[in-house]
Amino acid sequence: MAAPVIDTLAGERTRKAAPAPRKGGRFSVHFAHYKWLYLLLLPGVVYFAVFRYAPMYGVSIAFKDYVPFLGVNGSPWVGFRNFEDFFANPDFLRLLGNTLILAFLNLGVAFPLTIVLALLLNEVRLSILKRTVQTLVYIPHFLSWTIVASLSFLLFALDIGPLFQFLNNAMGTHIDFLSDPAWFRPLIVLQDIWKNTGWGTIIFLAALSTVDQDQYEAAIIDGAGRFRRVWHITLPAIRSTIIVMLILAIGQMLNTGFEQIYLMTNALNREVADVFDTYVYFVGITQGAYSYSTAVGLFKSLVGIVLIFGTNWLAKRFNQSGLF
Repeated sequence: MAAPVIDTLAGERTRKAAPAPRKGGRFSVHFAHYKWLYLLLLPGVVYFAVFRYAPMYGVSIAFKDYVPFLGVNGSPWVGFRNFEDFFANPDFLRLLGNTLILAFLNLGVAFPLTIVLALLLNEVRLSILKRTVQTLVYIPHFLSWTIVASLSFLLFALDIGPLFQFLNNAMGTHIDFLSDPAWFRPLIVLQDIWKNTGWGTIIFLAALSTVDQDQYEAAIIDGAGRFRRVWHITLPAIRSTIIVMLILAIGQMLNTGFEQIYLMTNALNREVADVFDTYVYFVGITQGAYSYSTAVGLFKSLVGIVLIFGTNWLAKRFNQSGLF
């Protein structure tokens, strides 16, 4: 009986003494196993590398007095002078106010409506009706802002627009909705709701599909109505998704959308319509102030980063699941 025991001990010592596989070899095995997934990942990596990270080299002109003939490297360095000029500009507070007002209106109105619409669609039990409604509310997302603005002009055109005539007859007024500064922000918010609310429900509907149906059945047995089931079961189940989407939405607060604002801006409503995105275009492209406009865009991006990290920290502070 001693020989088998000795052989077993020798085998164990041999296995213990065997060198561990090198990290390079382990990665090669992992890569070979998941090569098709990495291949699918490649277009996204190339896209972000070419169109997102490579252009960041040009951000350095925000700290220079950029002259196209001298190039990025040949232009003189001016430090934070462009930022100081922007903060001292009387337009800064007006742009900041216009951008924040539009951002909070979209965040306070459009974002909750996306959740409400997802909850309403989730309550539809007739499959054909649910798919039909989903398709109808998704379609506007695929229309360009040019088409949306054109439809707005047709509906609210002075004297001949059907909505212009209906609203003015109902209110007993004669308001030019397209040029009145007081109506610019409501129109922008309504456009955003009509175009993007249906598309935004996709993620929330996916989260709602994971809710345990046994909880609804137990709640029905206990006598809970439809509203109580939504409040005590559905919303808590998708709370983490809501928080993540809210963090992303807050990070994009200052990105009010150049195309939409630009197409709806005219000489009469420009005072309330100018935001950071359109200001960068008018100053940078039409006036050739490349360094100054880059500084404005960089400031907006830095604020967005701060908002994302700040909101994520608050979510973690209140024991909620954050973005990272």
